[in-house]
Amino acid sequence: MKKNRILIVVMPFFYLVMSSLLAQAATITACTFDKESYSPGQTGYVKVTVYNDKGDTIRVYELGATIDYYYNDDNVYLQTFFTILEPSTEIPQGESDTFYIDFSLPTNIAPGYTTLLVRARTEIWNDEAQRWQGSDHPTYQPTLYIESPYKEQFEEQQATSQQLQEALHEQQAINEQATNTIYVLGATTLVFAAMTGFLFILLRKARILTRPAA
Repeated sequence: MKKNRILIVVMPFFYLVMSSLLAQAATITACTFDKESYSPGQTGYVKVTVYNDKGDTIRVYELGATIDYYYNDDNVYLQTFFTILEPSTEIPQGESDTFYIDFSLPTNIAPGYTTLLVRARTEIWNDEAQRWQGSDHPTYQPTLYIESPYKEQFEEQQATSQQLQEALHEQQAINEQATNTIYVLGATTLVFAAMTGFLFILLRKARILTRPAA
């Protein structure tokens, strides 16, 4: 009888422990950024898809994205961006839902690749107990690319250089057109002067021929 009493007391606790261990109900199937790359100081978001792969309804109440910042002075700074869902979003069995986590990058973050730790906090519905209970917290590690701040400066310099080259080509074209115009005007003037001289000679000869003899 004593053993039976011990079993009666222990079994509920064992059931609760096993239920919490077996309550693996959610999976993050995809994490994508709104851009392929970011510059220091920019803002963005990561799109998170959570899938319910178990037999009961789950709900997502919080998401977080943790970033290890490596600064230009080699210091490391850890920051987590949260999305709190109020009310929580329920996901039926076998279905997915999409969430967004906004983040912002510091202006002095070092360029290169860095890995985010994305985590979703979920609960699962316990039909026997008729209540929500703690479930797993699935994670995903997407890679974020941060461009060098000098790239933007370089692109601006390239754009300025391109504009200057286009202006130079345009000026050269204008100068060439003006030069051609001057050549045409010069040639026209020479032709006109030659024709005028020729006509002057013809008129002079005509006067000589028409002058009456003394």
